[in-house]
Amino acid sequence: MSTSVQVEPVSETIYEGVGRCKCSFWFAVAHDIFGVFIMMVGVFGGLVVHDLFIYAGAVIIFLSLIWWVFWYSGNIDVPPEELEDDVGLVKLKNRGLGRAVRRMSGRLSNSIRNSFRKNGRFVTKGPTGHNTEVSLSTIFDSNTAVASKEIVRETLSI
Repeated sequence: MSTSVQVEPVSETIYEGVGRCKCSFWFAVAHDIFGVFIMMVGVFGGLVVHDLFIYAGAVIIFLSLIWWVFWYSGNIDVPPEELEDDVGLVKLKNRGLGRAVRRMSGRLSNSIRNSFRKNGRFVTKGPTGHNTEVSLSTIFDSNTAVASKEIVRETLSI
């Protein structure tokens, strides 16, 4: 005995007017209006510190760009079929070049990350092609280890 399940298609909500991010939109508009008002007070106010008002208005208008970016990026629509799963599943139509580039990038980043993890030493290829371990050392004050007050320098071994 089989049961049938009906799945309704996913419909996206259509936003009218200013879109989804109404708060960001109105904050941006308010900053623009306030910035223009402050700038016009500096231009036409006849004040001694008119340049302060002009620059302050320009800065407020510039800071309104933050709210415009929030509004714009919040209204970008991505169709659900183009979203990729977060756990590493790759879309079937992008198996070719995208998968190869992702694999090569992962190998490169893992090899760089692992090259710094080998016993705290950097392993490099020497001129003969063999691995050469380079240990890094620092100059330290050895008065805690030795009774004398002289500075001991460890050499760099290659």
